[in-house]
Amino acid sequence: MLLKKKNDSISFRLFLLIAVVNIEAGKKSSINNSAILLTSSLASQCGLSVKIDQLGNAMIFASLQNCFAQNVDDKAFTTTLNLRLHGNQVAEDELYQMAETCHYTAWASREIVCERNYMEVSVKRSAPGDYTLPKQPFSSENQLDAGFRIKTLVFFTPEEEKTMKVTDAQGQGYGISNTPTRLVLRSPITSPETYTWHVAGVPMTVLKTSTIFEKKWLSTQIHAAAACGHLLTRLCIRWFLPRHIDPLILSGQFKLLEVHMGVDGQRLDAAEMTDRRYSLSVNDIYIIIEIPVGAVGGHFKSHVQNGQYLTTYTIEPMLELLWTEDAAYEDTRYKVLLPITSPLLSRPPQVIDNTVPEDQIFKMLVGPFCSDVALKNITFPSEVLSIADCNARGLKVLEHMSPESCSKVFTLEVPFTYHGVVQRVTNLYLSLFFYPSAVPPSVTGGCDYQNFYILVKYGTHGFNFQTQVGKQMLTSGLARKYSFMDNGTHFSFTVPFSAHNAAIEAIEASSVRSRLDVTLRNPDTTKNIQEFSVACSFMSTLTECFPNGTITALAMKLESVPSLQLSHLTLRDPTCGPTYSDDHYAHFTFTGNSCGTTRKFLPNMMVYENGISLPDLEIKKESKTDEPEYELKVACYFDINTNHAVAFNNRPRRSKPYAENAMGELQFEMRLALDDSYSTFHRVAADPIAKYLQEPLYIEVELMKSKNPEVSLELVSCWATEDDRTSLPKWDLIINGCANPKDPNQVIFHPVLPDARVQYPSNFKRFEIPMFAFAKDKDNLSQQVFVHCDVVVCDARSVVDGECHVQCSNKDDQMKGRKRAVSEGNNIKHVSSGPILMR
Repeated sequence: MLLKKKNDSISFRLFLLIAVVNIEAGKKSSINNSAILLTSSLASQCGLSVKIDQLGNAMIFASLQNCFAQNVDDKAFTTTLNLRLHGNQVAEDELYQMAETCHYTAWASREIVCERNYMEVSVKRSAPGDYTLPKQPFSSENQLDAGFRIKTLVFFTPEEEKTMKVTDAQGQGYGISNTPTRLVLRSPITSPETYTWHVAGVPMTVLKTSTIFEKKWLSTQIHAAAACGHLLTRLCIRWFLPRHIDPLILSGQFKLLEVHMGVDGQRLDAAEMTDRRYSLSVNDIYIIIEIPVGAVGGHFKSHVQNGQYLTTYTIEPMLELLWTEDAAYEDTRYKVLLPITSPLLSRPPQVIDNTVPEDQIFKMLVGPFCSDVALKNITFPSEVLSIADCNARGLKVLEHMSPESCSKVFTLEVPFTYHGVVQRVTNLYLSLFFYPSAVPPSVTGGCDYQNFYILVKYGTHGFNFQTQVGKQMLTSGLARKYSFMDNGTHFSFTVPFSAHNAAIEAIEASSVRSRLDVTLRNPDTTKNIQEFSVACSFMSTLTECFPNGTITALAMKLESVPSLQLSHLTLRDPTCGPTYSDDHYAHFTFTGNSCGTTRKFLPNMMVYENGISLPDLEIKKESKTDEPEYELKVACYFDINTNHAVAFNNRPRRSKPYAENAMGELQFEMRLALDDSYSTFHRVAADPIAKYLQEPLYIEVELMKSKNPEVSLELVSCWATEDDRTSLPKWDLIINGCANPKDPNQVIFHPVLPDARVQYPSNFKRFEIPMFAFAKDKDNLSQQVFVHCDVVVCDARSVVDGECHVQCSNKDDQMKGRKRAVSEGNNIKHVSSGPILMR
């Protein structure tokens, strides 16, 4: 149910007073003529929320089954609200009463609603009047009917089961009630009994409960669960919701029947969505909503930071699903209504000079601004005037509002003769001088789900400046790495959130908060023209759990612990160090029965836990009083209550079993990536690849057509030649799995993380080398290079010991790889790539 009240005053306070009423014998009566002030805690407990848009419209959302609804047989629901407004243009005793009646009969077996401040689940009861609950704090019932009475409420989390009495649960903000045909449970969105669970990579807030009823010697339970997805903030709003929400689906027989989209609780049909340029699509994994920033249905809000004018765009989309489980046609209706806000967007206002000298009047236009911006005063060289003062002195200041875009501009008219105008007299002629100052360059930016996007405006032509990204100057090589583009007035580049030039501020359960600093500097004065920072939370799972018991974890360098040597980190077992580390990352691979991993059993799942930290000796040796201690917890949850039905047919064997001889050959491929994201590669059939000297070469080696996570591809040795793999001269890049210690530009190994293309990281290896050339003589360089590698396949389950997992010795304590002491018994294979031409 949605109630709207538009307020004409810009400055106001809104108070909601709930009129508590009861229906008895067909008559409507009040309870002590009382009213209840709606607080935020009461709103989440009772199923109400309030939203106020930029035009002052108060939108009140109320659940059909809210605490104060008059319910007629679960078919008609009436909610009455008293709205008291306070403001400059509102009488103190001004009171509005609003009532809304909604009819709803299409109940599903289970109804789940996810709102901005609460989540609600109602389930069908077996028969009316079977179950009774204690008196609700806002109910007028004086006596309960006979039947089952609620005994306890049990909350399930991965760590524990928590049992509460109903009165205790109500005291902690839970709403528990029953209607003629349904049991209703409502929880604040951030209650302690909820927990976060990742479904298809999307973090969801989950509430699982069981309500136990007793009647003499009999007892029964009603199970209720809700899972609400977290909305993702992006420049172009894209909202992913898993199609199969695991915590809510207990059966393997799942069928999605309906998908609807809407805004502010109202469904939209296909034509309305097309007019608003909304997009709704469904694939095997996700239901995806796309909304352009600025589309109808949302609104912009103004912000000012460091003297810059910025805006955000907010919209409240709705997604409604209907699915069934099992042959009994148990259906679930799932509805999500949550606001989503874009990152800060730079919208510097423009000043347009419309002055016509013959009119002897300055005419200027300033804007556009959002509708929530008000012009307070205008500053002249000798005075500051309010808008009322300007109009009183003959200066014309007007505000122009666009009804379509909800944006406004201001116009200012100032006569040449006004005393605040600076004038100079030369040869008895009145002249007006304008001194356009040099406009410096400016920088803005934002984020999407995995990258920072930076836009730099040049400003006045010829303004000399340098751009610093993080702690590194934007060189031509770095510009190519970050997809630099220039159109003459602006240039832009894209930086992955995990790039070395970005600073990791925090690591959370399902996201990484990363910040990118960009500085524009005057090389002549060495002073900073502008310092710009953008920080966002990026959805990233640092721990991966595989069905075979393999666990991978990624530790990242935090800005708050600058002296940390990631190569020194270990798991609980100090002998279990990272499989790869550099100054930015440390990657760990281990199993559930190794490296000090512990296991514990919960009511419906099994948990493996470990931790990444510095050993005690390293903590004492490198401890700094001003730096926090680094510790990263690793946990994997495995469901132990999932049952799968398997059909088989038993019949006598008709022939003796036999094995057919066959030959198989492992296939490997070496390819060259465009950048260190390893998402795009040079085409094999294209012209030979051309690179500048010292330009990075990003090389990937893959074990092809492998679907076995227990298989690990290892690099035995890699080298470069001018021609085939046996030609001379030859330069060693990797020796026994480690970087050549004699190489002045040693190989940099990159970790491989699971993504849409990489299902099993152990089947890949990635490394980076700078482009170089062989010297034929002192004045002549070879124009092409080939890269070759010897590779071997090992057992990935052995992560500490074994011939393929021997630590590299490194005097600088900065691990570059892992030494492979490969015996002759291993089947070494060869792979090559090239030619790579020197530009």
